[in-house]
Amino acid sequence: MSETQKSYEGGCHCGRVRYEVKLDLSQPVITCNCSICQKSGGMLTFVPTELFTLRSGQDALTDYQFNKKVIHHLFCSSCGVRSFARGTTPDGKAMIAINARCLDGVDAAALKTMPVDGRSF
Repeated sequence: MSETQKSYEGGCHCGRVRYEVKLDLSQPVITCNCSICQKSGGMLTFVPTELFTLRSGQDALTDYQFNKKVIHHLFCSSCGVRSFARGTTPDGKAMIAINARCLDGVDAAALKTMPVDGRSF
C-alpha cells in the first residue's frame, strides 16, 4: 500500500453489500456523463482487484450491462444502490470501479473531481 492509499469500508444503502478497499482519494474521482452515471450520480475511482475485498452481499448483487457490455454494473437487489462495478482496464487487466459516494465517512463534496465525457465512448 502506498503512502497516500488508505483502507476504506463501503457498501450499499441497506447494508447487505459491504466491502473493504484500499485506495488514494487524494487523486481526483471521475464524474462521468454517460447515460448510467448521469442518472445515478456516481463518483468513480478505480483500483486493481487485489485492493478490493467483498465482505458480504455477493448473493444480493444484480449485474447490469449496456453498450459494449465490458463493465459489470453491480447493484444491490434490495436497495438498488450501485456501490461498485467490475470490469477491465484498456490493457485487459481486471479492475474494480468504486463509487466514492458509498464509502463510509467520506464527504463526497470535499473530493477533487475530474469530468469524463462518457457519452462519447
